[in-house]
Amino acid sequence: MYRSEYAGITGHAGSTVSVRLGFGAKGLRGTVLRVASANGTAKSEAGRSLERRLLEIGFVEGAAVEIVHEGFIGGDPIAVKLDDMRVALRRRDAEAVLVQIAAADPDAAA
Repeated sequence: MYRSEYAGITGHAGSTVSVRLGFGAKGLRGTVLRVASANGTAKSEAGRSLERRLLEIGFVEGAAVEIVHEGFIGGDPIAVKLDDMRVALRRRDAEAVLVQIAAADPDAAA
């Protein structure tokens, strides 16, 4: 799926919606489920290196994430609020981060 298809996805009560962070659009909020290779196959050295870097930055299970900015050309790179800090990532690197979408807050619309 292309990232624009994820722009309208929000969590629903009682359901779990998860997406790869690299496919998300500005405003996507959620919680990190895991960091893993995008294709799910055996990891190459480059894949293991990327996973290690993301974990060292703070993309650990349970961390709160939000896409706060997209680059002007092609929406790449993205700026992500990760708990209390901001991180810039290329979309292809962000695809290694699986995020559970935050449930919609009915009070936020009011």
